[in-house]
Amino acid sequence: MFFCYNKTMINWFPGHMNKTLKQMQQDSKICDCFIYILDSRCPKSCINPEFVKVIGNKPIIFVLNKSDLVQNSDLDKFKKYFNQQGYNCISLNATISGSSKIIINTIKSVFKDRLEKNKEKNVNFIIRAMILGIPNSGKSTIVNNLCGKARATTGNRAGVTRNKQWVKLDNYIEVMDTPGVLLPNFENEEYAYNLAITGAVKDEILNLYDIASALIDRLKKLNLIDVLNSKYGVDINNSTLNIEIIKAIGKKRGCILKGGDIDFDRTAKLLLTDFRAGKLGKICLEIL
Repeated sequence: MFFCYNKTMINWFPGHMNKTLKQMQQDSKICDCFIYILDSRCPKSCINPEFVKVIGNKPIIFVLNKSDLVQNSDLDKFKKYFNQQGYNCISLNATISGSSKIIINTIKSVFKDRLEKNKEKNVNFIIRAMILGIPNSGKSTIVNNLCGKARATTGNRAGVTRNKQWVKLDNYIEVMDTPGVLLPNFENEEYAYNLAITGAVKDEILNLYDIASALIDRLKKLNLIDVLNSKYGVDINNSTLNIEIIKAIGKKRGCILKGGDIDFDRTAKLLLTDFRAGKLGKICLEIL
């Protein structure tokens, strides 16, 4: 139920998520397939094993959203990874108008035979798809993109969608937007921190310094620490201690407390905000 890092305890799983998961299991009985939204910056970290109970054996379409925030080479690797496991996997940037049409085309491709047979019999077959994923993965943005107008509440933070919403796309497809659901617990610390770094968990319940430090660890592992030098005009390398890196960034950006000490929380928030907005470059936190 809790995630621990540097002795900091975080309650990941609000009560409403457990209720939502149970409701999704009920609603899934009338669904034909699932549109599984993943954040392109950490696709594997976005996989929630609890969704197995919801999906069962029905078709899954994995969508690597926020594709503009990572390199095309990383997108290709993950699409290949999921396709090799027998899943349909596509990528898109849902903030671009019309980009989600690929989802409609993929759904119709999956159900091509059934649609054609029912058309021959003059039977109208409605495909019902549930959109699921973790918080802040862009589910509601995708729904609005599919509709061509604002039908779902969106926001660049975790926990915006709180209720299910059915939306009709055309004569053949209806989709249900659902609230984001996190794992009730994390056995994989790396996955947990990836989700915290990308904003899948509300910042209000996190120790931002720890999360920013974890981001720096990822940049070191990916040999991308120089992006901080370029962005903030500091002089650091892989061997520089994380606390010294945050101090250097804070000093350069004027994150100073009264008395001259570095404001670590403000600096950490600055670093995370810049990463989430893509201002540090196109970075995938995971390596296949």
